[in-house]
Amino acid sequence: MEIQKSAELCYPQLNSSCRKPTLHWSKAVLLNVVLSFISLITAALNLLVIISVSHFRQLHTSTNIILLSLAVSDFLVGLLLMPLEIIRNRACWVLGDFMCCVYYFLAASLFCASIGNIVLISVDRYVAICDPLHYPTRITVVRVKLSVCLCWFYSTFYSVLYTKDILIEPGRYNSCYGECVFLSSNIAGTVDLVLFFIVPVTVIIVLYLRVFVVAASQARAMRSHVTAVTLQRSLNQTNRSELKAARTLGVLVVVFLASFCPYYCYSLVNENVVKYSVLYFFIMLFYFNSCLNPLIYALFYPWFRNAVKLIITLQIFKNGGSEANIL
Repeated sequence: MEIQKSAELCYPQLNSSCRKPTLHWSKAVLLNVVLSFISLITAALNLLVIISVSHFRQLHTSTNIILLSLAVSDFLVGLLLMPLEIIRNRACWVLGDFMCCVYYFLAASLFCASIGNIVLISVDRYVAICDPLHYPTRITVVRVKLSVCLCWFYSTFYSVLYTKDILIEPGRYNSCYGECVFLSSNIAGTVDLVLFFIVPVTVIIVLYLRVFVVAASQARAMRSHVTAVTLQRSLNQTNRSELKAARTLGVLVVVFLASFCPYYCYSLVNENVVKYSVLYFFIMLFYFNSCLNPLIYALFYPWFRNAVKLIITLQIFKNGGSEANIL
């Protein structure tokens, strides 16, 4: 009986060891294989986006720079966060307290960077559709690069403050050996709720509702052949490609919110009601969004499909490969 009890522990030689998960080994193996495959696909697809936008000069636009930043965060989610989350969910954390701190720091940083990039995408489409005459002067490549850098700096700085307790004292919230847990204070949780849920989601929804209204009115004007001079100027500036980009990025934003909101809403429930298995599902759903983004590009953007063909066939290594016409 004593042998069976010790066999259930992560570290049988330690009395304060955590217990191993009770999931049947066949189900555990299947689950880990599926999640590992999703992790690999997420990293590979986003790496293709990074190479495409970075290599081909035709793709060096303000909108694509934001997509590049989002692809970087999604790539790191697939390469680092998903594997670490798979290990953490096994209930036996074998990488030590330091790597546990790294996991939560990366999770907070990439989470903040992702929501920041989605806000930048919403602002970019808002200006492009609602104020097309000033878009080339207001949304320049230099300004977008600066905004992206500030987004990543702010995300890193905030993550240091948010996880400073475990960065200073690794493992302080662990109740047993083989556990990786982080608990935020009520104040930190409230600040996080306002800064990275209520405010950004409100901004995204308001901006895209405005974009939807303007795009719908312009589409009706195109169908009815309105000849008003002011509207004609607007239609000439806001061409069909801008409207198509707005629809495509609108799909990306909606998918992001659909993956993001369930986790945050469920995490607001009283701790006594929260079930870890359900919370884990919402965490992986949010991470799975990183795999969906490049699939959305492949579905709606011909340039991405053309770029992938050139990358896979190694034509990017030819002389002048960066100047290839993929639009």
